[in-house]
Formats: sequence, C-alpha cells, structure tokens
Amino acid sequence: MTAALCAVLGVGLLVGAVVGSLLREGGGPARSTDAFQHARTLWRGVPVDTLFPRTLTGRGAGPGGADRTWTRIAVAPDDGCAGAFDPLLATALSPVGCTRLLRATYADATSTSVTTVGLVVTRADAAGMRTLRNRFATERLGQRADLLPKPYPADDTVAEGFGDAQRASWRITVPADLPVVVYAVSGFADGREVQRPEPADRATARGATTDPAEAGLGHDAKGLAAGVERAFRTALNAAMEAR
Repeated sequence: MTAALCAVLGVGLLVGAVVGSLLREGGGPARSTDAFQHARTLWRGVPVDTLFPRTLTGRGAGPGGADRTWTRIAVAPDDGCAGAFDPLLATALSPVGCTRLLRATYADATSTSVTTVGLVVTRADAAGMRTLRNRFATERLGQRADLLPKPYPADDTVAEGFGDAQRASWRITVPADLPVVVYAVSGFADGREVQRPEPADRATARGATTDPAEAGLGHDAKGLAAGVERAFRTALNAAMEAR
C-alpha cells in the first residue's frame, strides 16, 4: 500500500488550481459522507511525507508564470490549535473546532523565502464546514490582516527568525467537502519585518508592486496551500480506494 501511495503522489503533487474534488469522482452521496468522516482521522495513519511532501513543485506557480519549487525544512509536532492563530482568526475558526493541527515549514529554491503551511482538522460536520466557507467568502475574512495564521519557525534553519512580524502574505482555504482548514503564511528568510502583509490574492494580482508581491511571497502562500490540500485529497482518495 505504501508503494502504491508513493506512486500516486509522485505523479499527483504538482501544484496548481485544484479543479473539483477527487473524492466526488465515481461516487455518490454515501461515499462522499464516508470519505468526509475518514478524512478526520486520515492523519493518524498517513506518513508525514505524504501530507507534507519533502519537495513540492508548482508549474507556473511563481511570478510571471515561472515554475516554483519548495523544500520542506521543518515539521511541527502535531498538536492542538492554541496559539497558532491571531486571536480574531481563532475566534472565526472556533465554530468548527480543532481536533488536531498539522504544520510544516518550507523554503523556496533559493532559501530567500519561507512559508508555514497548516492543516486544521476540525470537529465540524459537512454543514458546519459549508457555513464556515460561506462566512469566509461573504465577509472576506481571508483578506483581513488582523486574522492571520502564525508561522512555525525552527531552530538551525533558514526559518528560525520567521515570527509574527515577518509575515508578508497568507492564504486560508475552507473546503466545503472536507473537515479541514488549509492555510499558508509566508515571509522573507532574512528575518526582515513587514509593515503591511498582503493576502495572497492581492500579492499575486497582475501589476502588484509591493515587496511581498515582487518577491513572490503571495505565490508561495497560494502555491503551498494548494499543494498541501492536493496532497491531502490524493492521500484520502487512495485510502478510500484501498478500503
């Protein structure tokens, strides 16, 4: 099963827009419900290299459509969500609860940028996740600079100085069909402070000229959030097929 899973991941972990849900292909409501429930405990039996691959590559995921490659440099111990978010973001996420928080930090190919990406495994049912997704969309909560996830720095790595003041861009994704919230927050590896962090959508907009935009930090946040969500979906799809 491990070899098969690795083979699936080897061809499936190219970052891009996640088009549709793999879990809905070839299955009806019963299978979707079963997959939703299984997703809540998937992390217990899946290797960390599956959920957070050692290397993620994004074709056309960088500024100007350039390819982007990220290397994992640290994995946080799985834990609860206490202290992982700015207070207002923690409040916004509280309706879905937190069963487990999984995090890893990546560096880009030049080690000039660092990005923490996280998976919040929630306690919510499908209706609860849809409600949270709708709220994030209608109230644009993912665009507010006072609702940021916190980075995971790691000693003796290029991310050891990656603190709250270094956050430059971020992305928060709330899938409607998974009990998971996916996020990524990026910054400069040299530890410089950022006065005005930008959400990834704004930092990747055509013509954006801010430091986070020109450094590709919005692309890092967007690309890694998409890549890890894709890895999670691929692993879940493989687990469901193997049952």
